[in-house]
Amino acid sequence: QVHLVESGGGLVQAGGSLRLSCAASGRPISTNAMGWFRQAPGKEREFVAAINRSGIRKEYQESVKGRFSISRDDSRNILYLQMNSLKSEDTAVYYCNADRFQDMLGPGRVGDYWGQGTQVTVSA
Repeated sequence: QVHLVESGGGLVQAGGSLRLSCAASGRPISTNAMGWFRQAPGKEREFVAAINRSGIRKEYQESVKGRFSISRDDSRNILYLQMNSLKSEDTAVYYCNADRFQDMLGPGRVGDYWGQGTQVTVSA
């Protein structure tokens, strides 16, 4: 069992930055594939970024490449999503996701465990 709690969301102007955190408990995050997904109003949940269990591989949705960066702190059991150059279309609820068995999450590859989500609102 993995319990995930996101934080760090908020209201920011376009061009600004936010760093999301996902605190995990129950299992070391290094034993899980971890990722971030988001859901905007009226849209389906979509993949944003993921990091594999070894921490070597990282993948991003095309629209966030070069702006977002996923990382983790194994000593603190926290997953991060650094978001720079934010755009209004990044407005969504952001969810942390984890899986014990897959090595990498991505589009169509979601994990078993979800956090409650944190709202990110980017004003134009």
